[in-house]
Amino acid sequence: MVKFSKELEAQLIPEWKDAFVNYWLLKKHVKKIKLSRKPKHHHLPDTNYDFGRSIFDPVRALLCRFTARTNNAANNHEIIQVKSRISTTEDGEDEEVEVYETELVQLFSEEDEVTMFADDLMSCMKQQVKVFFEMLDDELNKVNQFYKNKESEFLERGEILNKQLQILLDLKRVLGDRRRKHQAAATGGGSGFTSRSTSSVGRNSDFSESQSEYCDSPNDSQTDDVIAALEKNGINFVNSATRAKTKKGKPKMAMRIDIPATTPTRTIAAVTSMLWEDLMNNPKKGGGGEYINRKKIQCAEKMIRGAFVELYRGLGLLKTYSSLNMVAFTKILKKFDKVANQQASASYLKVVKRSHFISSDKVVRLMDEVESLFTQHFANNDRKKAMKFLRPQHHKDSHMVTFLVGLFTGSFVTLFSVYAILAHLSGMFSPRTEAAYMETVYPVFSMFALLSLHLFMYGCNMFMWKSTRINYNFILEFQPSTALKYRDAFLICTCLMTAVVGAMVIHLILLSTGFSPHQVDLIPGILLLCFFLLLICPLNVFYRPTRFCFLRVIRNIVCSPFYKVLMVDFFMADQLTSQIPLLRHMESAACYFLAGSFKTHRYETCKSGKLYRELAYVISFAPYYWRAMQCARRWFDESNIDHLANLGKYVSAMVAAGARLTYAREPSQLWMIIVLVTSVVATVYQLYWDFVKDWGLLKPKSKNPWLRDDLILKNKGIYYASIALNFVLRVAWVETVMRFNIGMFESRLIDFFLASLEVIRRGHWNYYRLENEHLNNVGKFRAVKTVPLPFRETDSDG
Repeated sequence: MVKFSKELEAQLIPEWKDAFVNYWLLKKHVKKIKLSRKPKHHHLPDTNYDFGRSIFDPVRALLCRFTARTNNAANNHEIIQVKSRISTTEDGEDEEVEVYETELVQLFSEEDEVTMFADDLMSCMKQQVKVFFEMLDDELNKVNQFYKNKESEFLERGEILNKQLQILLDLKRVLGDRRRKHQAAATGGGSGFTSRSTSSVGRNSDFSESQSEYCDSPNDSQTDDVIAALEKNGINFVNSATRAKTKKGKPKMAMRIDIPATTPTRTIAAVTSMLWEDLMNNPKKGGGGEYINRKKIQCAEKMIRGAFVELYRGLGLLKTYSSLNMVAFTKILKKFDKVANQQASASYLKVVKRSHFISSDKVVRLMDEVESLFTQHFANNDRKKAMKFLRPQHHKDSHMVTFLVGLFTGSFVTLFSVYAILAHLSGMFSPRTEAAYMETVYPVFSMFALLSLHLFMYGCNMFMWKSTRINYNFILEFQPSTALKYRDAFLICTCLMTAVVGAMVIHLILLSTGFSPHQVDLIPGILLLCFFLLLICPLNVFYRPTRFCFLRVIRNIVCSPFYKVLMVDFFMADQLTSQIPLLRHMESAACYFLAGSFKTHRYETCKSGKLYRELAYVISFAPYYWRAMQCARRWFDESNIDHLANLGKYVSAMVAAGARLTYAREPSQLWMIIVLVTSVVATVYQLYWDFVKDWGLLKPKSKNPWLRDDLILKNKGIYYASIALNFVLRVAWVETVMRFNIGMFESRLIDFFLASLEVIRRGHWNYYRLENEHLNNVGKFRAVKTVPLPFRETDSDG
């Protein structure tokens, strides 16, 4: 049977861990009470009763204990007395909170005191019990206060969403009426408003009943009232102050909804929409822009729907928080009763059940209300469909995935062994043949190898994040139902490497059987083409949600300065800074196949081209440039000077990369000095940012020397070892300056080895980066995503 402490650890909400009842601390104190009950000398104190030593002593002792327990049960109401008082908050605000205090009235009956304890032991015991109940009161008050704060936060969010939904419904009504008027005008007939029944948006006082006060009527004055009310709620109409008038003196309707530009698509759409609305709603025009408005309303509806889903998820977490804490209080009080030989749990549990986090039903009612609204307005009254959004089912880990991982791993090891043997027998890496092979085939296969290694490291990251309960799906804003799991990452990695090594084996076999090199060299190109087609394949096969998410993130990175930067965007951009060798290999492969060099087998064509050499600088700079632009955008949005400092780190990395490229082409003493200076500056900058900013370590005043106060891994030595490892891997660039005098094969092998070390370092960095982000979320109790909303609040304009 699993202990409750482990069960609680597995089920509690990681971001709210500090707000849960500290069951482990209370359990330790119960053990102290148990130890304080044991007398130093194992003999009964002197009394008037001396039974002597006989075989009936155990029976008499058991009878004595039973009598004492019965007396305690009879006097249960006298053991403790829990009082509540009203207190103000610590910051001196007028908000009043209910505080519970327990008073120890009588701990033991007279029989228990006489037969079991000496005076000093009894005094120690009472003191320990008093401290226990003081701790219990503190935990109860903490849980109550946190629950109240979160409850009020969710109720306020519910009211805001209620208003947003009502505005959306009124906007749909105005657009629908406008469209009907245009249709009627086109056909020469007249039309009025279609009556619409306005449903009640709230059924209780907790979820605001912000009913629309607009009455349906077949005249235009009601539409004007709706428009006026919408403008008060923050809906911007084009030229709202001086709108063009119709022939009847009524304003033309052309609305402009503020949709937050969180993606490049929305950014471009927002600019285009604004220009088109100003053009289409010109007073000289006869109305227009309905398509743009309709699209914006669809986008606003999607945002509000997402906000309802997050609200429902937060309410579910708060409900789980309440139930888990109730079970924790029940368990710890039962342990106390068992250890102290008392029956105090019943009295205290009555108080716990009357406390706010248990007695309040506002969360349950709000959940019912959200279900009803979501089913009505976003699921066409289909409750089953609504529940798929509100309670998405998590896919269980399949044993087939584990089996396939093992199968492809074995296949990869076997094929790689065959490849090594064939390469040795054919003399592929001899000085006579290595040049052509390493220049034509190596870039493609090493590119896939680096990609597979990165996927493998990401799978290890996910395994560690899951083991240490780091909610990476929430931090990176992935959908839990479609997010990649660590077994899936391992499956993709092993499947890809099996295909790559299999292609390498076929390539060598065909070469050894007499096929011409330009025919055989099509195999790496075919492999690259198949991979690209699979990546963009629209069919729902081979992790389509993950593939499309990857493409969206890459698109966002390329368009970095033009939209709001999300966590997943700059996290992925950091991965690209560690895959510059892979991008360089992509350049080589693209040039080799697109320029037709595989036909003539002249690999010097690309290397001697000026455009190819200049493009190498662009490819080496691109990841750092994208990351720098993300920092600039974040500084623009958040006005945090740290983002400018982070931008400087990537600029220094660009300078160092450019210096190394130039030194590789023009080796000289001057460029060697420039490379050393720029690389040292960039490395020191990067190391400082890794340890202090990204990992949150190297804090001299921390309770964990030179680490941070909160650590997820229990072994502190792992953190010190990680700091040393990251330092060593960061200075691997020294090899590019030393320039060992070795052959082409060895040189390529060392380059691949160094590129692999950088990928491993990045995977190592990933864990601590998200650990630090997770602890920041825990510190601010952020467990639910805040979804931007399209409309301003009612009183936002004052």
